[in-house]
Amino acid sequence: MKKASAVEDGGGLRKEYDLSKLKGGVRGKYYSRATAGTNLVLIEPDLANMFPDSESVNRALRVFAEAAQMPGAPKRRRSR
Repeated sequence: MKKASAVEDGGGLRKEYDLSKLKGGVRGKYYSRATAGTNLVLIEPDLANMFPDSESVNRALRVFAEAAQMPGAPKRRRSR
């Protein structure tokens, strides 16, 4: 016996949801506002386990950045 397709059962929507009344929708209308000031960075799974949330990642990066700016901090060597 075949399963009923999503089209036949209304795609999981109830009868009272009339999609013909939804007009004027604009795809991506708020995309630029939602992503403004956002910088998505993917980290390796082993590091993700060490940092449970964005607050802990930000704290660790601030400590690292402060240490890198200290006068006696080791400078990066250029590879030859």
